[in-house]
Amino acid sequence: MRQEERLKAVQDALIPWFNRHRRDMPWRRTRDPYAIWVSEIMLQQTQVETVKPYFLRFMKRFPTVRALAKAPIGPVLKLWEGLGYYSRARNMREAAKKIFSELGGLLPKTVPELLALPGIGRYTAGAIASIAFGQDEPVLDGNVTRVLCRVFRIRENPKNAATQEKLWLLARRLVTRSTGCKQPVPHFAGLLNQALMDLGATVCIPRNPSCLICPINAACLARLHNEQNEIPLKIKRKPVPHYDIAAGIVWKGARILIDQRKPEGLLGGLWEFPGGKRRANESLKAALVREVREELAIKAKVLRPLITVRHAYSHFRITLHAFECRYVSGAPRALGCADWKWVRPADLGRYAFPAANHKIIAALTHGE
Repeated sequence: MRQEERLKAVQDALIPWFNRHRRDMPWRRTRDPYAIWVSEIMLQQTQVETVKPYFLRFMKRFPTVRALAKAPIGPVLKLWEGLGYYSRARNMREAAKKIFSELGGLLPKTVPELLALPGIGRYTAGAIASIAFGQDEPVLDGNVTRVLCRVFRIRENPKNAATQEKLWLLARRLVTRSTGCKQPVPHFAGLLNQALMDLGATVCIPRNPSCLICPINAACLARLHNEQNEIPLKIKRKPVPHYDIAAGIVWKGARILIDQRKPEGLLGGLWEFPGGKRRANESLKAALVREVREELAIKAKVLRPLITVRHAYSHFRITLHAFECRYVSGAPRALGCADWKWVRPADLGRYAFPAANHKIIAALTHGE
């Protein structure tokens, strides 16, 4: 089978399969470009089942570009709390402000225009353009990469720039109807892109794919050569760094000190208990006293351990050691943070915290 024939076989088989087996997702029940954009941002590096309840809550609170553009960042981050990769929420709000103020409140339709918005890269632009606006634009995420590598027996590192461009070219050829496929359907590229993603998520899975029920198994070169478990090429991962973090619950009477991370960088804009990384040959208590001083210009006395929390981020791991502390002296100033507040424990739920801090809050407020 020549490549052109293989492309056509995939096109002809995938959309009928998708029409029968598509996954039910709330953002697939609408043609609203704003809702599709929100879903695509949430789905970046996040599983579908995790996203569903967040999407519904977010759309209820911010149902339009205008609502999101006008919202303070605090409520936006609070609704995003626990979803991770918080720069997505910050970028989406900034993009909404630009759409509302400069583009008449309408999400742009073309890939170049979409790429000009904060937080939208090549994959997301292609997904929005094809699904929301019917543009013949490809997508390439992890699921699509796996499907294409197997069908076309691509045995190079899929993360290499040259291999990426090869995959993007194949993805574009798939969504181009000039190859002669039988499907005279509107939004062809959007349907095909969603079919590729669903196939990779449910059938052409990373380990032991379900080749017997795959609608394109006859066109798959990896299956023909019995290489479906070897393709895509497995890349040896680098060791994951680990950091010990000391965090302080600093009491002043009945209130606790919290500070807000600067807007740029990891967890930007979220609130947390002051603290930071332990240096080499530094005790946790010494690290905490130093970090509180460097962040807020105050002196605190470490009293007792409260809880230890282990947490994994995408590229590193932490062990978060929380200590109850007593405020000693100094007027708090935002030196290493964006803002600070003295709050009652009962009011902590009003602020958006990173996931690891929620276990500290539970231990603090429920005596765990």
